[in-house]
Amino acid sequence: MKILIVEDEKDLSNSITTYMRQENFVCEPVMNFEDALEKINLYNYDVVVLDITLPDGSGLELLKILKEKRSRTGVIIISARNALDDKISGLTLGADDYLTKPFHLSELNARIKSIIRRKSFDGNNEIVLNELKLNVELLTVHVNNQLLSLTKKEYDLLHFLLSNKNRVISKESIAEHLYGDNIDLVDSFDFLYSHVKNLRKKILEKGGQDYIRTIYGIGYKFETQ
Repeated sequence: MKILIVEDEKDLSNSITTYMRQENFVCEPVMNFEDALEKINLYNYDVVVLDITLPDGSGLELLKILKEKRSRTGVIIISARNALDDKISGLTLGADDYLTKPFHLSELNARIKSIIRRKSFDGNNEIVLNELKLNVELLTVHVNNQLLSLTKKEYDLLHFLLSNKNRVISKESIAEHLYGDNIDLVDSFDFLYSHVKNLRKKILEKGGQDYIRTIYGIGYKFETQ
């Protein structure tokens, strides 16, 4: 899962980034409006943690731009100002949640995970598809009630494919989701082929179906119909 952190307080930004990376999220921190605008125009995120007050613009304007793009990205507004008007403005524009500084990082983590569950899997902790069962809270996968031993990247890959089942996803989008925005600097996606190959093999070894389709020249599709 991939998060954009838009926060101009360096210490807070570093704390959020470090904590969320320990929770197995891919995090991209930026500290101003201009850099955040460039990121949301170029890349896709599961959640944006968005400060309202930025040195060169308003977080609410970034929220408005995201919603005009009809983005599926979840948004949590954070602000030092405990003003009702700010909260109402953010939620009216389409924010999913609001946190007032100071806050516990564990609470931010819980709210981020809640948004991801709500947007991707109707609020469920478990995603069940035939013989597959993925638990988004425990980060586990079972096939025919047998625990699958997956690397972090293999788990993230399966989660992303399941979140976009029956859709063709480009190799670039998958790689960006797994490794972050700097992945566009690489020359090849051979590493992604290895992840897909290993994930497919592990599912088949437990008696699972081969859901992953290679769309040559484009990417992959998790096909359930």
